[in-house]
Amino acid sequence: MSSGLVERHIAFLEALRGAGLSVSLAEGLDAVAALSALPWDQRDTVHAAYAATLVKRQSLRPTFDALFDVYFPRLVGEGARGGETDEAGDGAGDETDGQVRDNGQALAQLRDRLARALADGDQEALSRLAVEMVGRFGAMPGRGPGLSSWSAYTALQRVAPGELVDRIVQALLAEGRTEEEAARVAARRLGGFTRQVEDDARRRIAEEKGPDHVADVAVRPSIDRIDFTSARKADLEQMRREIYPLARRLATRLTQEHHARRRGPLDFRRTVRASMSTGGVPLTTHHRPKRPHRTELVVLCDVSGSVASFAQFTLLLVFALRDQFQKVRAFTFIDHVHEVTHHFKPGADVVDVMADLAASTSHAALWGRTNYGRALTRFVDEHSDALGPKTALLILGDARSNYSDLALDKLKEMERGSRHAWWLNPEHRRHWDTGDSVAGRYAEVVPMVECRNLTQLGEFVHDIL
Repeated sequence: MSSGLVERHIAFLEALRGAGLSVSLAEGLDAVAALSALPWDQRDTVHAAYAATLVKRQSLRPTFDALFDVYFPRLVGEGARGGETDEAGDGAGDETDGQVRDNGQALAQLRDRLARALADGDQEALSRLAVEMVGRFGAMPGRGPGLSSWSAYTALQRVAPGELVDRIVQALLAEGRTEEEAARVAARRLGGFTRQVEDDARRRIAEEKGPDHVADVAVRPSIDRIDFTSARKADLEQMRREIYPLARRLATRLTQEHHARRRGPLDFRRTVRASMSTGGVPLTTHHRPKRPHRTELVVLCDVSGSVASFAQFTLLLVFALRDQFQKVRAFTFIDHVHEVTHHFKPGADVVDVMADLAASTSHAALWGRTNYGRALTRFVDEHSDALGPKTALLILGDARSNYSDLALDKLKEMERGSRHAWWLNPEHRRHWDTGDSVAGRYAEVVPMVECRNLTQLGEFVHDIL
């Protein structure tokens, strides 16, 4: 590898680590060894070699691909076709005074070509159109220092590919597809094209400001490090797919650790008695049987507003690991407590469970505003039998009380009635005790832990087990 490629390789690995991918020194050397044995002047080969040596889980692949495109772009500027006119030969792609023309005729013709390419699923044409679209409609020249000259958002707002759905669906229906299938395919192709436009804008910004800048500010972290409270709809869908693989990894890890700790405490009397046969030398140690112990778990979840997705993912993970507990009961609240244990039946489909949870949220609210004091009071009055000397209590919420009564005495009663108690807060610690947050007051009664993403959630569940 040349010195320039080595520097780019090191910067790429650092960017991957910064985005949440675990890349060791040995894995970086494996990538170098793979590239040394392959024709590394071919981009697809370099991409495949890096992916094979550095990516451990499929869920990390989108982040890896985005960073690879930034550090090893497939083209520079407008590429080989940068100076050509469009397919219709109308001259709409001409430039005047160094600026790309953007007029109604150019927009209409590009939208027509885009609709045809999306209906046909022509990936090569879509790749060209993404480049053309950003170059023609995403340019933002003359911006101030520190601001980028390219914007995927501007290009997407100008072209509005989402408005082409009906045309794409009609074309797919003409091919004999069902209406449901046509709508699903159209949505998938539009989503894919949107990502191509975003990728091309990132590539141009990386040319302008350097790949390290883009890696720091424009590439989203891996799915297990995205905050629950800031996740987009597509992120939430991917998180749902990650919950059960995460549960399986945790269950395997816990089983291995439990087997490693299978032996109980040393039985000193038996060990000394056995040593008599070896002249008092304890060659063989004897241990008391280890008492089996599995925790009963009670989960109390705030399901209001932006914390609802956090509560749902935590519930799904806990119930995916329910075999690790002796018993699990779950309750949701906004200002009124509602038990949702019955939704988590063995073998239940995750999509159905999420839908049932969303529907049950309405039962958790009587007054429409989060009221921790009323919820804690109702829980003690109606469900205190759920707690006991073998119970671990897990409270999920942002501790934002809307300036209502805190019912600290009720929380103390719940903490005293449990073997262990924890509070998971999906907000960053720096936001605690700001505005109507009373995190500090509740943390004085129940230990509070920051839990903003799947990584922190998995680590916490592992620790309490």
